[in-house]
Amino acid sequence: MRNPLRKVPSYILWSSLAIIVVVYIIFFYKTFVGPYSFRWKALYGDVTYPAGDVRGIDISHHQGEVNWEKLKESRIQGAPVSFVFVKATEGSTLWDENFNQNFFNAKKNNIIRGAYHYFSPYSSASNQAKFFCKMVQLEEKDLPPVLDIEEKGTMTKKQLQKEALTWLRIVEKHYGVTPILYTGYKFKMDNLNSSDFDRYPYWIAHYYVDSLEYKGAWMFWQHTDAGKIDGIRENIDLNIFNGDYQDLMDMTIK
Repeated sequence: MRNPLRKVPSYILWSSLAIIVVVYIIFFYKTFVGPYSFRWKALYGDVTYPAGDVRGIDISHHQGEVNWEKLKESRIQGAPVSFVFVKATEGSTLWDENFNQNFFNAKKNNIIRGAYHYFSPYSSASNQAKFFCKMVQLEEKDLPPVLDIEEKGTMTKKQLQKEALTWLRIVEKHYGVTPILYTGYKFKMDNLNSSDFDRYPYWIAHYYVDSLEYKGAWMFWQHTDAGKIDGIRENIDLNIFNGDYQDLMDMTIK
């Protein structure tokens, strides 16, 4: 039997092979190389951050001891640290060991402060909300409480939305202020893209891009997890507020 490949001109075979190789290289770069090269640049390269006048950070025990004297004098592209979100709780039992110190020092150094809860898909939202309310004393001029939701575990999309709304409603009733919802761009589009969440100010996590792909309303943008700032040794998340300083003050608890 004759080989049917002999009927195909060699230049067509080579052209087809070249196309396949190019497609594979593009796919490999976008999937495996690109994201890490962006992070490498953020860590070691010439860093440029998105434009914004009101900037802030979020911290937990992972950042270790904070030198607040240096932090309050630091600048992020010329702008001072105007706000700081501090991790308070996780799940229904975990308490951040540095919360009290960080939360106290933020106010002492005249930085607008807020507290956030990391949601666990492995305990009830009701218990998590009650735990947060028990542990966190918010005061006048503090930012509203934050629900940080990043994982769904074995829950369905519908179950996750129900649990998230349970936490938000319990906490809103307790503090008398609408909580902030924090989550990643993709996670929100995949799991929390419902009109039920439109009333909650959105704090979006979307890294290493010059502008947001998200087209909805947002209040805070966490644009990198590889920031560096005086007063904190470890890498830190950096954020931009979508407004001026007076708008930020208007968000605080009255």
